[in-house]
Amino acid sequence: MTAATPPPTPGEGQSPASGSGSSAMAASGTTSTGNWFVRHKWWTAAVSLLLVLALGAGGWLYYLNELIEPQSFAGPSQTLSDESRPRIAVGNVGGRGEPVDDGGQSLNILLGGADNGDNDGDNVDTGAALAAPEWENGKLRSDTIMIMHIPAGRQQAYLISIPRDSYVTIYDEQGKPRGEDKINAAFSRYGPTGYISTIEHLTDLRMDHLAIVDWTGFKDISTALGGVEVFIPEAINDDSQGVTWERGYETLEGSRALAYVRTRYGLENGDFDRIARQQNFMRAMMEKMLDQGVFSDPITFAKMLQAVVDNLYVDDGLTPDKIRDLTLSLRGLESDDVVFVTAPLGRYSETDSGSSIVLLAKKQTSALWDAVREEKLRRYVRRFGDESGALKDPKKVN
Repeated sequence: MTAATPPPTPGEGQSPASGSGSSAMAASGTTSTGNWFVRHKWWTAAVSLLLVLALGAGGWLYYLNELIEPQSFAGPSQTLSDESRPRIAVGNVGGRGEPVDDGGQSLNILLGGADNGDNDGDNVDTGAALAAPEWENGKLRSDTIMIMHIPAGRQQAYLISIPRDSYVTIYDEQGKPRGEDKINAAFSRYGPTGYISTIEHLTDLRMDHLAIVDWTGFKDISTALGGVEVFIPEAINDDSQGVTWERGYETLEGSRALAYVRTRYGLENGDFDRIARQQNFMRAMMEKMLDQGVFSDPITFAKMLQAVVDNLYVDDGLTPDKIRDLTLSLRGLESDDVVFVTAPLGRYSETDSGSSIVLLAKKQTSALWDAVREEKLRRYVRRFGDESGALKDPKKVN
């Protein structure tokens, strides 16, 4: 479905929201040679730099999990009643009726990039906010929303982006509906539990785990790598951030890297193009890690690992042992088995109050969630072709 030009961006004052994404398919081939870690270090790079989990340290965490552990908070199984959640997928139930997530079982891991909310700029402690006994409305927001789906066969991995302006029913900490709003209002108002409940009701998919990455830490990761090179195909101005992007190659790190993945003003398709930028930058980070031997450089690797872990928060059900076991179960993956997809745009619209929103394409979105449930995501991508949103060549992503 072809999207019309996005409407003018509204003021940011109402609910913390707005965004979308152009779906994409990642591809950065790597040769299977050498020992297990060398053969599969792309996965280590992919997951850490997709800001997914402490899986980001992959095989290294297998040895280092006694030294470095991600920070944790109460998981969905402790905070939501089973009756308020989608059923567990067939084949994902253990002998006692409990969900299991060892090798051979499909997994859905909800990922969020946390920004300071109403207190933007006040150096909010993300870990403290997530671990607080009661969620403080507006303390944090999450404008980057992804579902990482790992099929039972462990032959692929999928990252499904959900536009932050998607207009959906919002659910609270008890899994109760609280009216319609932009999807990122769920995290801002009701914290991790409302975030999970809202995504589960939208997709009718059970989220096994939740991982939150502090987006400010993105600067630290790019700096630890010594910057990442991208190509800007055409010059644009982002007045909202006060930055200009000139045509040509540029090596990004720190605040400049963060500005690149946040830019949407001046882009033809707004937040859809911003998600494509995020995916493109992640791909470039992977390639730098692989091509320049980051994993064979102990000092650079240690800096990168520390930057990831310092800014990573996972639910308490995702223990270091589970992270390690999941990593090992993925040892057969190759780089072209990682696919990026975005929930499809139906049309742009406005609320009665004039706030710009995105209405997802109902039929195709339903087909997307069905494809996750039925392990047919590759078929989904083939079926919708360009409409599923293949990530463009690095020189064409603006």
